[in-house]
Amino acid sequence: MKALYCGALATFMAIARFTQAQSAKKQGSGHDSAGDKLIGAWHLAHIEASGLDGNPSPIPQPKGMLIYTRDGHMSVQLMYPESANAQSNEYVQDGYEASFGSYDVDEATHTLTHHVQGSVTRNLLIGKDLPRVYQFTGDGHLIIRSARADEHWSVTWEHY
Repeated sequence: MKALYCGALATFMAIARFTQAQSAKKQGSGHDSAGDKLIGAWHLAHIEASGLDGNPSPIPQPKGMLIYTRDGHMSVQLMYPESANAQSNEYVQDGYEASFGSYDVDEATHTLTHHVQGSVTRNLLIGKDLPRVYQFTGDGHLIIRSARADEHWSVTWEHY
């Protein structure tokens, strides 16, 4: 019985030491993963679009929020100014854009993919995977661009 107790205690101590070492290693690295940096709520700072010729297209600046959760869920909402209420496309209906779902991050290619489970445009987006290229700026902004060749836009987000 005493041997069983000593064995259990030794196992517990080994696990505790390993956990402590892993925690110190993670804290000491000073390098947050992109997945960690994404977590939280972001507000829209700026949105840009360009035509096929590469020239900037004027776009009314919406207000917006983007949320990434630690357990892999996301939600995005954009509200365009009243002057753009008639705007509707794959993402926007009557000047409002909203979708939610899950997401995956590929740090090697600097891409993240939104897996749409719900959207204000319903069947135009539901069930689709939307690949995005991401970049973090030196001042902490998050820039997201479409990875699709037919879309030419860029959205800059700031952490709340």
